Amino acid sequence: MNGLPFDFSKYDCRLYPASVNRLNEGGWAFMAEKNGEDMLIVMGTKAGEYEGRHFENAGFDCVEAPLCAANAKTLRRHFPFTAPVPVLRKDRSFGLGDRLGIAGEGHLQAIDEFDAYPVLAQQSIRELDLTQRSYEEVLDAASWAVFRHGYKRGFGADGDHLKKPEEVEYALNLGFTIITLDCSEHIRNDVNDMSEEQAANECILSDELKQCYLWKQFVIGDGINIAFNEDSLRRCVLIYSKAIEYAAYIFKKYISEKTHQVDFEVSVDETSAPTLPMQHYFVANELIKRNVKITAIAPRFCGEFQKGVDYAGDVNRFDDEMKVHAAIARHFGYKLSIHSGSDKFSVFPSIGKYTGGRFHVKTAGTSWLVAMQVIAEADPNLYREVHKYALANFKEAAKYYHVTTDISKIPDVDKMDDNDLPGLFSQNDARQLIHINYGFILTDKDDNGNFLFRDRLYALWQKNKELYANRLKEHISRHLELLYMGWRT
Repeated sequence: MNGLPFDFSKYDCRLYPASVNRLNEGGWAFMAEKNGEDMLIVMGTKAGEYEGRHFENAGFDCVEAPLCAANAKTLRRHFPFTAPVPVLRKDRSFGLGDRLGIAGEGHLQAIDEFDAYPVLAQQSIRELDLTQRSYEEVLDAASWAVFRHGYKRGFGADGDHLKKPEEVEYALNLGFTIITLDCSEHIRNDVNDMSEEQAANECILSDELKQCYLWKQFVIGDGINIAFNEDSLRRCVLIYSKAIEYAAYIFKKYISEKTHQVDFEVSVDETSAPTLPMQHYFVANELIKRNVKITAIAPRFCGEFQKGVDYAGDVNRFDDEMKVHAAIARHFGYKLSIHSGSDKFSVFPSIGKYTGGRFHVKTAGTSWLVAMQVIAEADPNLYREVHKYALANFKEAAKYYHVTTDISKIPDVDKMDDNDLPGLFSQNDARQLIHINYGFILTDKDDNGNFLFRDRLYALWQKNKELYANRLKEHISRHLELLYMGWRT
């Protein structure tokens, strides 16, 4: 098979055919499933560089290598396509956060049908804390998925929503190729409530700022002009000046001198009010004046981008603002980044259209929800346990995410037929209930220190991994189809 000289009659396993690869100095490497567990098999002189059980097959020294961190590092050295690369400079990229470490196959099956570049290793520090995982584990899961699937076009690794210098350094030292800097702690949300007089008292505009921004029109294309008056300029300065300085500091200290190329995304979306087009222009212009090389900016859009449900708001207004935000990004030469992009089906065509097919959309929670829908299909009783635990824990989980969930609208799972349980994932309140509880569902333990659900969930996902991959392919493809539809029509 593929010229592979391995004698499978002497080794009981299920080969992943797309994973078969030749090693540069002779020998082979491939992945297989044995006794319900995936592993790497390496044949030839390189076998000795991997940890695992060594044996002989077809005259070759071989190793049965577990999917551990040490072996993942060696794999990335031998097969560079399993290491992340910068992808945000490509026209289309798509963030595929995997909170479980098992979604890679379904993600790649979806990506195979499009030319978008996937960001397979994408997690925030909050997600790592809630799932008790590390960036090493996130990156390793992506590398193994890529090798098993035979995907070689390149994927990104995103240290998402990083706030502290040590978090940036942590991600960069592991070879992550995207840093998404969350500037929310340096943005003033109180300024929107100030009167014009209060803003004037707090901010005295410098002559340099006045000369740069006042008494002129900024033409950014598509018939769009942006103009500032003294009040709007003061508010830009008050709201964003500290965030701009912080982003410039992080870029210069940690990214500009980095030996490997890094995409730098600046996130200003975690704010109490939408980012006005003139504010977007101000932030971008000030960063560029400071020689910050921006690959993407994530503004906050009008309406609500809540977790795991469709866009809530005036779609026509969104269209109007997206057109301007996309024009600003195009004017300065970076991409718009759309955060909380899971399931925003009603606005995907607009995003595709106004960005001209040059977009970056981030998802994560939707892949977790698909995984839990698989549980509802495969083991209704286990799902009921998890669901009722999530209800009891809702107030605590809601501290981590902004949602408008009304749990009174969620049907009683004990009164539902087994076959109806998967349908809960078409109901927004039920989706958000399960979405925001992921950390507690995955990590909470009983009085004896045993996981309440984690081990049973992972065992069931392993048993139903093809079902999960198929469901993910369908669901993620729907996201991409709508984005492409907007761009191509």
